[in-house]
Amino acid sequence: QVQLVESGGGAVQAGGSLKLSCVVSGRSFSGYSMGWFRQAPGKEREFVAAIDWSGGFTLYGDSVKGRFTISRDNAKNMADLQMDSLKSEDTAVYYCATTDLSRRRPDTLRQGDFRYWGQGTRVTVSS
Repeated sequence: QVQLVESGGGAVQAGGSLKLSCVVSGRSFSGYSMGWFRQAPGKEREFVAAIDWSGGFTLYGDSVKGRFTISRDNAKNMADLQMDSLKSEDTAVYYCATTDLSRRRPDTLRQGDFRYWGQGTRVTVSS
């Protein structure tokens, strides 16, 4: 059974930083793209960032470009999301996700291709 567990959420003031982590268990980690998504109250789930299986290709949503950085450590089965210059509009529940489509770049994946999801971690940014 594939499990994803996020950690690192919390409350921070605008302009601050947080680092989210996601650990994957239950299957091979390398070979699959990882993604981060978020959902704010009353809004649809939104793409935040994704990284390919090697870590060599990354993709970001327009609203977080230049502020967030996605990375992965295949030896630790872990993907991180470093969030800097946080804004109040970044307040949301953040989810990590992965696909079962091997060696597919994130720019070839739709949200529906991310089959496995974590339970989410809440990020609250106060202005």
